[in-house]
Amino acid sequence: MSNDQPHSGHDHEHDEKSPGSAPSPDVEDAGAQALADALRSSFGVVKFLMALLVLAFVVSCIFTVRPNEVAVVLRLGKPRGIGAERILRPGLHWALPYPIDEIVRIPVGQSHTATSTAGWYYTTPEEEASGAKPAPLPYLRPGVDGYTLTGDGNIIHVRVTVSYRITDPLSYQFNFASATNLLQHALDNALFYASARFTADDALYLNKLRFQEAVLARVNETLAKLKLGVTIETSEVRVTPPLDVDEAFANVIKAQQQGDIKIRDAQAYARGATNKAVGEASVIVRDGVTASNYLVQTVAAEAQRFNDLLPRYRSDPDLFKQRLLAETVQRVLTNAQYKLFLPERADGERRELRLQLSKPTEVPVKEKPNP
Repeated sequence: MSNDQPHSGHDHEHDEKSPGSAPSPDVEDAGAQALADALRSSFGVVKFLMALLVLAFVVSCIFTVRPNEVAVVLRLGKPRGIGAERILRPGLHWALPYPIDEIVRIPVGQSHTATSTAGWYYTTPEEEASGAKPAPLPYLRPGVDGYTLTGDGNIIHVRVTVSYRITDPLSYQFNFASATNLLQHALDNALFYASARFTADDALYLNKLRFQEAVLARVNETLAKLKLGVTIETSEVRVTPPLDVDEAFANVIKAQQQGDIKIRDAQAYARGATNKAVGEASVIVRDGVTASNYLVQTVAAEAQRFNDLLPRYRSDPDLFKQRLLAETVQRVLTNAQYKLFLPERADGERRELRLQLSKPTEVPVKEKPNP
């Protein structure tokens, strides 16, 4: 029996270490605790990650509309909001992530530029930057040089540049596939439209201002009809003849300008001479009226005096003559130093009066000494 008992203890120890034996209660409690701790930590990490995802989602829904622009939110392809609420002004706004919402930014606060060169000759970028003209050729290169036909069948080069602002963002952005291309076509159309209604001389120098106004009027008319949503701010219309005859046209324009200067000078001289003649005529007429009034008044006074003296003359003509003669002689000889009165002879013959006048005294002239 003593030999069997130790053997049983060995077998029992062997059974506890065998893989198929059941774990003890202490081991099971420790495993369950470790699993619970692991799950609790995992749930904490998951909650934190979910919070980060929610925060990232909220942040991704916030966007900023910068100054000088507005924005429109397209929800499933259609503008969100009604009326003016569709346009979002500068500031912070909220939208769902793409593809549910799409943000369309429209630069309405800045000025845009469009240029039409459909009627202009070809220039390289270097010539365009420096403003230089290319070498003139005696012909136009098809597909390279642009031009327009005038009403009298001549060829000119026309170029228009406009600066514009977007005043109706919704119409500009969503009513047309490419508003910039449409504006470009409107400028091209205006060049050909205006050129066909003017002669070459009128477009180049005679009525150049009217031609430019016709181009811009056509552009504004087209934009208003299409409701493009833009407003023209500034514009520049350049007109030039073909390069090979540019110098000849410049000489004609120079001669025309010199002729205009001469005409203006002549007109100014004519106005000055006319005003001077009118002034002198006014002085002459005024002096004539004054002299006429004086003469009329003098004659009227003399007539009145004659009428007053006529009764006295009729009463005693000889006495009146003597008194009148004496008054006249006194008036005439008032300032005379020597007075000589020679009455008429009773027989009516002439009297002879001889005067001996001395020679005036000569004053000697002092001779100057010779140098």
